[in-house]
Amino acid sequence: MKVEQQKVVGYLLNREKSRGKAGFFTSMGFEVRNWHVLAAALEDQALSGTVSDTVESKYGTRYVVEGPIETPDGRLPRPIIRTVWVEEHGSSEWRLITAYPLKGGQANDQ
Repeated sequence: MKVEQQKVVGYLLNREKSRGKAGFFTSMGFEVRNWHVLAAALEDQALSGTVSDTVESKYGTRYVVEGPIETPDGRLPRPIIRTVWVEEHGSSEWRLITAYPLKGGQANDQ
């Protein structure tokens, strides 16, 4: 799994570029200065979530993963998000393309 700093800081936590994603993630305690916390949570979500779609393209294999994410504020139920990853041809590592909340999605945590 590879989550690039620029993807987190320049996009997911950037209020001007993320179309609402930054508000979602910062409301749960994720911060630009600790961008690696969100990166680790996204990697964990990809490993523990469910692959809901796989698509072959000229760039490689794209994986769509749905599942709960651990948040810095420890909220329960955990929010359900969708992450999209690509495993490029010639690589065995997944690279994050995007992440966003699923509407109404919450894990059944108690």
